Amino acid sequence: MRGVVVESALAPGINALKTFDPPLHAIEGAAVTGVRRVGKHIVIDLAGDLALLVHLMSAGRLQLFDKRASLRDRTSRLLVRLADGNELRLREFGTRQRAWVKVLRAQDVAADDALATLGPEAWPDPPPLRELLAAQGARPLHGVLRDQHVIAGIGRSWVDEILWTAMLSPFKRADDLTDDEADALRAACVERLDGAIEHYERVVSLPIPDKLPMPLEIHRHQGEPCPRCGATIEAVHYEDYVMCYCPQDQTGGRVLKDRRLSRLLK
Repeated sequence: MRGVVVESALAPGINALKTFDPPLHAIEGAAVTGVRRVGKHIVIDLAGDLALLVHLMSAGRLQLFDKRASLRDRTSRLLVRLADGNELRLREFGTRQRAWVKVLRAQDVAADDALATLGPEAWPDPPPLRELLAAQGARPLHGVLRDQHVIAGIGRSWVDEILWTAMLSPFKRADDLTDDEADALRAACVERLDGAIEHYERVVSLPIPDKLPMPLEIHRHQGEPCPRCGATIEAVHYEDYVMCYCPQDQTGGRVLKDRRLSRLLK
């Protein structure tokens, strides 16, 4: 995409556009100078001192197509039509419609509220984790690793994978890690996120599919045997996500209480 000029831009999902100054049409005629990642955000840098800041949330996709979308495509939130005939689309497949995009001046990107409060990057070179996580007190590891203000770039699926790789309970206290456990957790972050990038580069081609072939070994595998020890993978269900773990390797054989049952008993 580098060097390609934006021909036009539309926002069929008007709620996805979170800024009005500069207006969306300000990017028309600007060339793409680069695409980068900051935490879980995507930044598309444009000539003319502009940038698009995009957050896919849990159900968004930023996809490049070689044909133009119909405005009747209900999944489209943003359409950036390019002079080379391609089209960059922000699409969303969830019901909550939480994916968003901002048009910002380049000098304002780093100071935007979405980025200014992010913690250090989890990939490719995460910081030493024991001291960083100890500052979070008794919070469970699963919640802390998903907290972008603590460490940026890990989504829910990859928290499960990282904790399983490090053989740590998702409910272990963040301030209760030994040096060896903290080192194992940091190594697991690098291993699993490195592996994900390598996998996507190898198997994904344009146009990017609606559903990515994620190389998950534990997340979404409830009821299946653990790939490492053969124990049955268990899960804890929350309102909008599921946490999966191996009781044999991570919780000392204990099966954690499923929140669905707790709600039914109230």
